Amino acid sequence: MTVREYGIQAIKDEAQALLDLIPKMDEQFDQAVKLMLHCKGKVIVTGVGKSGHIGAKIAATLASTGTPAFFVNPLDVYHGDLGVMTRDDVVLAISNSGQTDELLRFIPMVLHMQIPIIGMSGNPQSLLAKYSDCHLNISVAREACPLNLAPTSSTTATLAMGDALAIALMEERHFQPQDFAHFHPGGELGKRLLTTAQDVMRSDDMPILPPEMHLGEAIIHVSKGKLGLGVAEIDGHIAGLITDGDIRRAMERWQAEFFDHTVSDIMTREPKMVSPDTKITEIQRIMHKYKIHTVLVADADKKLLGVVDHYSCMI
Repeated sequence: MTVREYGIQAIKDEAQALLDLIPKMDEQFDQAVKLMLHCKGKVIVTGVGKSGHIGAKIAATLASTGTPAFFVNPLDVYHGDLGVMTRDDVVLAISNSGQTDELLRFIPMVLHMQIPIIGMSGNPQSLLAKYSDCHLNISVAREACPLNLAPTSSTTATLAMGDALAIALMEERHFQPQDFAHFHPGGELGKRLLTTAQDVMRSDDMPILPPEMHLGEAIIHVSKGKLGLGVAEIDGHIAGLITDGDIRRAMERWQAEFFDHTVSDIMTREPKMVSPDTKITEIQRIMHKYKIHTVLVADADKKLLGVVDHYSCMI
């Protein structure tokens, strides 16, 4: 085989290992999710070596999706880290063999504190499985490694099982995009999910037009506003909206009679409006649904506060 074919075969082997996990997901998985869902403390993930690396990622995924969790190396428990554990916690212990000595020496301490244990291993007959309240079977037929030695398919299966737990917990908690933003405030996604209309709207020099204004004059105001629109108001309340597209279509329709018409003849009388605390993601949804490029920001009395256009949402 070529070098590329070796790589392709490795991916195929790992993909098959993941598919083989599905029949092994039984009531033990349900019990594990239940324990984590009703945990009043933290989910403490632990493991040694490669299992530890995967465990750290699983803990990070849980923590960022609404389940308080962190990773503890069982070797560190003997040097003071046991103090972070309480009876309100749940331990997720990971070992491919289920017989890892360093991990098994940690188990009696957890049992003594009466903390529930979720075991995750490739050996349902292992000591880890025996002492766990529930056990998740992550066994694989063979590693993707041609020597069947290096943890490859097994670590992928472990990671996938951790993701399965996190996703199931998200669904059980009814985890929403705004919740995700709460745990990711610094990233681009968090910024988009937390930013509101009032954060990005333009509120100065609004192109305000009376409905009775003739279109020839309205063109000048729309052009000066540089938003491609004009907002019609009556007594300080939004009455309608015209866009440069509306003006072009009106010119094609009425031609020489165009200047005889007023803003009220072409304005949209129910333009899309949002409150100042509307999230940018919701505004983008509205723009996409109605195929528009701008929404008006208004208060409960339909008083114009600002305008958000398509480019304002590109943060």
